[in-house]
Amino acid sequence: MTIKELIAIFNDTASFSMQEDYDNSGLLVGDSSNEIKKALITLDITESVMDEAINKNCNLIISHHPLIFKGLKKITGKTQTENILIKAIKNDISIISLHTNLDNISEGVNKKICEKIGLKNTKILDKKKGLLKKLVVFCPVDHANNVRMAIFKAGGGKIGDYDWCSYNIEGEGSFRAGEGANPFVGNVKELHFEKEIRIETIYPSYIEEQIIKSMIEAHPYEEVAYDIYPLDNYFDKIGSGMIGQLEKAINPEELLKLLEKQFKTGIIRHSNIHKDEIKTIAVCGGSGSFLINKAIQENADAFITADIKYHQFLDAENKIILADIGHYESEQFTKELIYEIISKKNINFAVQVSEINSNPVNYFRTQ
Repeated sequence: MTIKELIAIFNDTASFSMQEDYDNSGLLVGDSSNEIKKALITLDITESVMDEAINKNCNLIISHHPLIFKGLKKITGKTQTENILIKAIKNDISIISLHTNLDNISEGVNKKICEKIGLKNTKILDKKKGLLKKLVVFCPVDHANNVRMAIFKAGGGKIGDYDWCSYNIEGEGSFRAGEGANPFVGNVKELHFEKEIRIETIYPSYIEEQIIKSMIEAHPYEEVAYDIYPLDNYFDKIGSGMIGQLEKAINPEELLKLLEKQFKTGIIRHSNIHKDEIKTIAVCGGSGSFLINKAIQENADAFITADIKYHQFLDAENKIILADIGHYESEQFTKELIYEIISKKNINFAVQVSEINSNPVNYFRTQ
């Protein structure tokens, strides 16, 4: 399998177009035409991780956090990032990063956190807008089903837990074929009227190319008449954080003990404990403090994330219990997630999960 083919698999699951504007996910180092012999999955790419990849003869590293995040003007080996890049290039090791595109999908980083906590009925906490489009296409009545099914099979027509969704109106279309045309119906230079069906359906913008390609291939006309409309609807499958419910309510101390056990936390910083029971919990892997107000709006009893600042704990105002379990700790199962995505496909290369703990934060204890 080539790197390009693996990237296509990642795009099907967590399209790179879903990453945040500030992010740098995707192929960061290497030639996309290279064959993958062995891959190493890691949360961060440190020098120790790079050495591990070299020692294990891996020619690809797949990370969650991008190695190259800020612009580089030179690579001279004066920083850790530059040293890692030099080693990668010298040893012909490619690098792919799956960062906020993996955070933003409904089956991504935050779903994995929910699974570890035992949350049910999970949904995106802060859904994104402007990612949906509407396709309207006109085709002969007898061919409408073929065109619809082609769009559906390409990923169109999904609304929440429903698929194959469309709206259809019968009408009459007119056209006149010009010189050099080869019309499916009608004659050159003659006005023709045809009974047609107007098919309307929606799709996420990141699969537009495959939607249009499939629709045109299934359509009988030489020139296909279709319209694309941008929508401002919320997309319930893409966004930040997740929220769900425990099967039964527990007290805050039980929740903290659960987090300590499941995420092997060095320490849990939390806001004032002002309620007796926790049932609805919001989560966000990594730096999720920007979602505190959203978690409050959604009536979450607790919000689990990392990198919460001092004054943000004050913002809880006894409306929600905030629990900061650490950045690395909250995202550590992303390695497991990436492995699962790859292992579900028919791959012909070896995949290993890094044995290196890349957490840059250390904890001091007297006991």
